[in-house]
Amino acid sequence: MSAVPPVPTDAELAASLRGDFTSACADVNGIRLHHVTGGRGEPLVLLGGWPQTWWQFRKVLPELALRYRVTAVDLRGMGGSAKPGSGYDKKTMARDIRELIRHLGHASAFVAGHDIGASVAYHLAANHPEAVRSLVTLDIGIPDASWLDIGMLPGSDEQTAALTQGRGGYPWWFAFNQLHGLPERLLAGRFRSLIDWLYGHMLVNQESVDEQARQIYAHAYDSPDAIRAGNAWYQTMRQDIADVATYAPVTVPVLTLAGESSYPSLREQMGPDKGADIRVREVKGSGHYLPEERPDVVVRELIGFFGGSVSGSR
Repeated sequence: MSAVPPVPTDAELAASLRGDFTSACADVNGIRLHHVTGGRGEPLVLLGGWPQTWWQFRKVLPELALRYRVTAVDLRGMGGSAKPGSGYDKKTMARDIRELIRHLGHASAFVAGHDIGASVAYHLAANHPEAVRSLVTLDIGIPDASWLDIGMLPGSDEQTAALTQGRGGYPWWFAFNQLHGLPERLLAGRFRSLIDWLYGHMLVNQESVDEQARQIYAHAYDSPDAIRAGNAWYQTMRQDIADVATYAPVTVPVLTLAGESSYPSLREQMGPDKGADIRVREVKGSGHYLPEERPDVVVRELIGFFGGSVSGSR
């Protein structure tokens, strides 16, 4: 039986991308954040989600680097970033990113976030509007009181059959990740099984996320400490919802890109209570993981929304 090749380091992964990307860490808001930066132009910050790392943006980074100084971030608790015991509410995590933008030498930036990163990005725009030029959220609504009623199990025989056949996400992990200690004991050293289940149920095209990427994510989350930190993003959901209830609609322009199955609900969730200028667009041929499954559409939509001319650097 052949040995599994070692997982590349973040520095090796960054160097493998076209666009002169480098891996670095910054001490901000009392913690250390890992990030990968490359390209030239106006600043663009990308924030990822669970259970992935900055590597989820690998397919869009080279093209975006032609127009932007683009930075993909490992959030607090993710990948190469610190995993402290607290601070996983999205208001605090947004402060992490506000200080990172300043650390990178920018007064403000375009910001795009996927999954948990989209929630952090929204809290950033709500609390630090001076730091966000425009915002793109990828396949997620912003947790509000309606999220407390989300069904986490199939509600019909038809939905049960779809789930059995590998279709339909039903976010049971929202509840599972609330548990303290048990997920670490069950998943440490076995996280690859969860990675494959999530992709199996929330990708339209399974080939869009290759073996190396799955190994990278599994490696990043395989330790009890990493599982604890990732779960903490969900354990603050009630606090996040309470914080959102105190916000006025954000004033920065917002574009929400939605996969096929989530488009109907996101069209309702991202209403005028969330922002004064919000538009929602469906991405055909994609499930939840838009930057990996439809990177062409993500790049086109980000450039169209943010603007930006080709810098001529490769």
